[in-house]
Amino acid sequence: MFKKPTIALLFIILILGLTIFCIYQNNSIVIAKSIYSNSKIPGDFDGFTIVHISDLHNKMFGDDQAEILNKVGSLSPDIIVVTGDLIDRRKYNLDIAMAFVSEAVKIAPVYYVSGNHEAWSGKFPLIKQSLIDAGVRVLDDTAAELSRGKSTIHIMGLADPDFLASNYIDGTNTSKMTEQLDQWATDEKFKILLSHRPELFDLYCENKIDLVFTGHAHGGQIRIPLIGGLVAPDQGIFPRYTSGSYRKDSTTMFVSRGLGNSIFPIRIFNRPEIVAVTLRNHK
Repeated sequence: MFKKPTIALLFIILILGLTIFCIYQNNSIVIAKSIYSNSKIPGDFDGFTIVHISDLHNKMFGDDQAEILNKVGSLSPDIIVVTGDLIDRRKYNLDIAMAFVSEAVKIAPVYYVSGNHEAWSGKFPLIKQSLIDAGVRVLDDTAAELSRGKSTIHIMGLADPDFLASNYIDGTNTSKMTEQLDQWATDEKFKILLSHRPELFDLYCENKIDLVFTGHAHGGQIRIPLIGGLVAPDQGIFPRYTSGSYRKDSTTMFVSRGLGNSIFPIRIFNRPEIVAVTLRNHK
């Protein structure tokens, strides 16, 4: 039989171990590297590297976001894409987001689309203008051309649908997204889409998008080994799209597990993530 002092010591060790584990899980950033091949990619874009950031939610990683910035810089990206929720509407602090953004633009061109937290913050005009002033290209419902050598590809972005809703109970109104995607569907150049929402994968496929970057799911928040994420907004329990890449027909979607947290403050088996995708023009 264990004596009471022994039980107390074991309990303290257990609590200490869990605390260290949770701190590590929530603060140790992992880089997920992938190669994406498509014969539609022009030869000039072979080796083009895209670094994907999502769901920062006002979280700080080191002094002035030094840890994120160092990791992003080490990847030598050609562009950086940000798929929403730089801020958190419940603990709004634009300065924390801008500490990352203002330095990221010195590493590579930054392209951004909004998330539901920007939509519901009531401060999006200020957020948008701050990003533009810092040199970020805001792609909400707009497209841009990327040039390399003598070739071009297109990068497009969708504003978050929660600009048309006031809370989760209202559901997701995709009418504006559908209308925008329909305008781009006939574009035959290689197309990259930025959108906050992975649960709308079928919509991206229907509109023949080649490559999609999304976030929002936070990796399922708690990941169960060999099973996957436990819960995600707008997907519910055991969500389908939480991490990694998904392919259907001619469309591939990369889902970032994100960097910060919102309602639930702890990640388990789900470290903060930076995604890096290198394009190849192989068949």
